[in-house]
Amino acid sequence: MPSNARLVTVEDRTACTPVHVVWELTLACDLKCQHCGSRAGRRRPEELSTAECLDLIQQLAGLGARHVTLIGGEAYLRRDWIEIIRAIRAAGMDCTLQTGGLHLSKALITKAVKAGLQGIGVSIDGLADLHDRLRGVKGSFDAAFSVIRQARAQKLSISTNTQITSLIVPQLRKLMRRLIKAGVEHWQLQLTVAMGRAADNPEILLQPYELLEVMPLLADLYKEGVKKGILIQPANNIGYFGPYESLWRGNGDDRVHWVSCNAGQNTIGIEADGTIKGCPSLPTSPYSGGNIRDLSLRDIWQSSPEVGFTRKRTTDDLWGFCRSCYYADICRGGCTWTAHVLFGRAGNNPYCHHRTLELARQGLRERVVRVAPAPGRPFDHGHFDLVVEPLSEDAPSTGPMLTASSNNVSGLVSIQPLPRRTRLAPPLLVVCRGCHRHVALDAVFCPHCGGDVGALAREYKKKLRVARQAQDDLLKELGV
Repeated sequence: MPSNARLVTVEDRTACTPVHVVWELTLACDLKCQHCGSRAGRRRPEELSTAECLDLIQQLAGLGARHVTLIGGEAYLRRDWIEIIRAIRAAGMDCTLQTGGLHLSKALITKAVKAGLQGIGVSIDGLADLHDRLRGVKGSFDAAFSVIRQARAQKLSISTNTQITSLIVPQLRKLMRRLIKAGVEHWQLQLTVAMGRAADNPEILLQPYELLEVMPLLADLYKEGVKKGILIQPANNIGYFGPYESLWRGNGDDRVHWVSCNAGQNTIGIEADGTIKGCPSLPTSPYSGGNIRDLSLRDIWQSSPEVGFTRKRTTDDLWGFCRSCYYADICRGGCTWTAHVLFGRAGNNPYCHHRTLELARQGLRERVVRVAPAPGRPFDHGHFDLVVEPLSEDAPSTGPMLTASSNNVSGLVSIQPLPRRTRLAPPLLVVCRGCHRHVALDAVFCPHCGGDVGALAREYKKKLRVARQAQDDLLKELGV
């Protein structure tokens, strides 16, 4: 991305500054994606006028926003999108575009760059056949890579966004190498979530237990990508607290790990008709804080409980496995969006690496099964049940052991949770050098592998000193 505008400081967190804005300019779209959460295609009724958009830009700047990502539908299908980019930049905010790129021509990109656009993110969801199938338009894969080439020629920051469906996993390595060859610098990966059209096509959803295969693959791709000039950036619904947590969230810095859903804290979502949410992905009805035609943006941001719900979230809001999880007080149930669209409420998220590892240790796995369809509106969802069954497909199934309405884990064993702390001072964690998973700062024995945390840390530091000395000796011999 073009600058450090998206970086969130301690002051931003304390003040709940909406640093990053994701703005759906229009719901009009020229693609027909099978996994589109907003069911984009036609314009929303009563989308904001140009004048209303320009006023909203000033309100965003007044709240301290620093980075605006324009999305759709397709933002370039609005006639005034160039004027909106120019106004965002004039207000002192960075501006980037997320697109499928089907009809984003060289001429349009040139106009956007002249208006101040700084980066383009292109959605690519597999190799050519799979991408075109999921996006619903033949040739959309080639069009997406054409946009990448044009953006590179214009010296824009280039990123791609990929939805991890059940179909793409075998293609991820080949796709990454194709992106590297095209000059892509950042690659964001996101689990496809059961919202909108994805809820209509549950067969494309990854099953929770498949994280056992996917997470090690992503870690391997991350390491390869760093060596070859592409940075993988997992979205907020990929994690949590497995052995690779600090690898992709902090490039190996053990201090960096997931610290709960950020919706309504430093991120704000805007729908094309002026509806305000704490995150652009959240369902509209339960998470709409109001409309800027009725209230000022500041009033909505500061006073609406639907927008600021994570600011007061506690472990009392969790249920199912998440309620008794070791990381409950720091994770707070992971991504709100992912859980809510499955069960109609947040607080119990089966798409968690730690959770799949703990269940696997007990010989179990979880699977989601759709039991009610989505009604067919933008940002809607159906209803899914959660089935716990033997990990081995050869073992006899006991049928549904846990459903989405359960408030317990039906006898499943969970490690004793970390002690509760205040919201502003979450539990301090360190990494166990035996299994590379985070544990409490004062842990004597790792709850995951049983190792002596202190002894393993001392052995790790000793090996690190030996390795560094060997490196220094080699450099001296080489005269470097």
